[in-house]
Amino acid sequence: MPTDIDQSSGGSPPTETGPEAVATGSTAVRSSRALAPVAGVLLLAITVVLAGGVVTATIGAPPEPAPTTALSLSATDDRITVTHRGGDALNATELTVRVRIDGEPLARQPPVPFFSAAGFHPGPTGAFNAATDGAWRVGGTASFRVAETNDPTLEPGRTVAVDISVDGRPVATLEAVVDSG
Repeated sequence: MPTDIDQSSGGSPPTETGPEAVATGSTAVRSSRALAPVAGVLLLAITVVLAGGVVTATIGAPPEPAPTTALSLSATDDRITVTHRGGDALNATELTVRVRIDGEPLARQPPVPFFSAAGFHPGPTGAFNAATDGAWRVGGTASFRVAETNDPTLEPGRTVAVDISVDGRPVATLEAVVDSG
């Protein structure tokens, strides 16, 4: 293959002539053009990683802490009463109440707030009643009566435990022995 060396420039690099020169020249052009797609892919990858970091930071934010309260429990015959003794007000619409008698959960749990529900006598009071204003504050009481159709039954001498949570965050676990009225 013939190469021409330019003697006048004092030893500049050889340049090729002929059909190979076109191929070499077009390869150089293709190489510089190939950088644009690579750069685009790199920018896309960086964008995806940064977006993933923002989403992870948003999703990974620590959950809001549960309200701090002091509650007390009493149980007489078929009535369970919880009194708000101190701390934060609780939103009745966000409450979940779970009852166990002698360690066994009630077959039907109270759907707080409610007025009439299977397994309970109508007309709960305070924050457990559907007609509540929504805020359960210090000094307020809330109660409901467990019907005989619910199992296990609430009877004097048995131990009743009540778990209260707000928006799935545990607030209190209370326990008392059922008194006769």
